[in-house]
Amino acid sequence: MKALLKALDRFEETVIATCIAAATLIIFVAVVHRYSLSHLGQLVGWAKGAGHPDLAASLKTLYFTLATVRLTWAQELCIILFIWMAKFGAAYGVRTGIHVGVDVLVNAVSDTWRRILVLTSLAAGALFTAIVGTLGARFVWHMIGTGQVSPTLEAPMWLVYLCIPLGSYLMCFRFLQVARRFHGTGELPRHDAGHVSGISREERPA
Repeated sequence: MKALLKALDRFEETVIATCIAAATLIIFVAVVHRYSLSHLGQLVGWAKGAGHPDLAASLKTLYFTLATVRLTWAQELCIILFIWMAKFGAAYGVRTGIHVGVDVLVNAVSDTWRRILVLTSLAAGALFTAIVGTLGARFVWHMIGTGQVSPTLEAPMWLVYLCIPLGSYLMCFRFLQVARRFHGTGELPRHDAGHVSGISREERPA
């Protein structure tokens, strides 16, 4: 069971990291491509005006070569990647305790009432995400039958929306996981902003 949970944690983190890395790389390439075309066009004009026809011809060839590279799909793909990252990131946030929460009232009441409030909140979160996941699964099933594709990439829309049931059900599982841990130990996951993976608190520089 521990090995399965560890594999799920690794899968969750891999999806998030892959989406962020891919979106960052695509945006970088698209921006460099756009500005390269703009500057090459200016350089072609400068070379012609300065009396360098050979240089102008070379720059013009390079310009049209880069112009054949179509990156109109980049924006759409980045949006899809960020949506997938957000859905799995929400589940990761529940597991690691990085979601923002107002706990003034919770911490002000007795331990008994605090326990009740925390478990009720976690159960409500699990119920809500289970409902969203179920509705999302039904929507994805409907999209499979329509055969709709995205405007630019022409990717199946059911594949794009698949992150809704997957991410929601994973988030529901994380709520239940946190609730089980809290019920047994009374501890909630807390995010340490100063923590660096692979370095223990004792090893950090003063």
